[in-house]
Amino acid sequence: MATNQHVVMVPWLAFGHLIPFFQLSLQLARVGFKVSFVSTPGNIKRLPKVPANIAALVELVAFPLPSLDNEQLLPQGCEATVDIPSEKIPYLKIAYDLLRHPVKQFIVDRKPGWILADVIPYWVVDIAKEHNIPLAIFSVFSAATSCFFGRKKNMSSLECLTSTPELFDVLSPLAYPRFLATGMHEGFYGENASGISDTERVAKIIQASKVVAFRTCPEYEAEYLNILEKIISTGTGTGHDKHKSVFPIGLLLPEKPEGRTANDIFGWLDVQKANSVVFVGFGSECKLSKEQVQEIAYGVELSGLPFLWALRKPDWAVSELDTLPCGFRQRTQGRGVVCFGWAPQLEILGHPSIGGSLFHSGWGSIIETLQFGHALVVLPFVADQPLNARLLVDKGLAVEVERSDDGSFVRDDIAKALRLAMVSEEGEKVRNRAREAAQVFGNRDLQHTYFNRFVEYLKENGAANQ
Repeated sequence: MATNQHVVMVPWLAFGHLIPFFQLSLQLARVGFKVSFVSTPGNIKRLPKVPANIAALVELVAFPLPSLDNEQLLPQGCEATVDIPSEKIPYLKIAYDLLRHPVKQFIVDRKPGWILADVIPYWVVDIAKEHNIPLAIFSVFSAATSCFFGRKKNMSSLECLTSTPELFDVLSPLAYPRFLATGMHEGFYGENASGISDTERVAKIIQASKVVAFRTCPEYEAEYLNILEKIISTGTGTGHDKHKSVFPIGLLLPEKPEGRTANDIFGWLDVQKANSVVFVGFGSECKLSKEQVQEIAYGVELSGLPFLWALRKPDWAVSELDTLPCGFRQRTQGRGVVCFGWAPQLEILGHPSIGGSLFHSGWGSIIETLQFGHALVVLPFVADQPLNARLLVDKGLAVEVERSDDGSFVRDDIAKALRLAMVSEEGEKVRNRAREAAQVFGNRDLQHTYFNRFVEYLKENGAANQ
């Protein structure tokens, strides 16, 4: 018999998606749900460890990623977007779509009460319908981003991405700069090797879902949550109907680490002044060019600020030493630390000496950073990052690095933005707004309130109750 307290999670193969789905899985398990988290062996190995007290309720289901006939299109062992260049992502989608068969069999055998799906696996729609299992879409993006893309039936022109939208009575600042809009337009609306565009995938899943859940809260973007309700109720968006619930489910704050990770960087942080250090981190998905890395490095150096930079060795670098400008480490010795490879980011951000962050403005990183009230310096590159940056600046929460019409930036732009956000008198408003935002982003009781409402809906509307 199906139980409404068993949920199957089907995230896309990108760590900006896998981690929020994993965090949601842990939250559901903590309130008694059985959760089956579906991915591939390589990705599951790279997930954080499930806490022992809920391990019995979290099932990590590893289905091997089907191989393609031409291994050059998708080499063996490449199971996530971080493993491949962007031009190979359509081939990852081809392999991912082949998972529909083992996922279907798994769902038939387990008879869960809900399927919680990401925006890419459109094929779960048929599985859910055939077996009468309610489907929910969990968006790892902000409500504002969904409003931007869901506001019109025809969003196929480039100008729709570069112009600020009319969203009922709300004057929105959201738009893509042209140098980022072209790639976004091609990736989201264009034809690709998988045979179905991303916008078609999203529309199919939203249309079939009973619930659209967002990792957000009204205190940050109430106006956009209200707009989403209107888009759905008036049927103005692509693929929407009037019988869906829009749920802000809270920010899914990860549990604070117990104790301290053994790492020399904390000894260095301990002797820095409170709120003086800028954390620099662009994650694993953001593949920066050599020129971009070097201009960031020179900009951090020119700023004169203490810094801690979590930097993954780029594919173009022969070695870690080859990544940074010649003499950079010697010139900044004592003032800054570059940490190559994995870094305990949440612990770093929570250290009292950290006062600001230079990052790409991905939604997950915004949540992690603002819970500590840090000043934000944003340098967006892909996907929803430019929209997030626009909204943060509009709300007075961030300084965006200035760029040329072609998207390039120079060291002076980096240094100027860092000093403005971290130490200048002009940036005091940004620092104050960030500290105020921490009262929302770091308020676990508030975030649990929204999550608990979502939990009650799942319990009352799962397959066993239909």
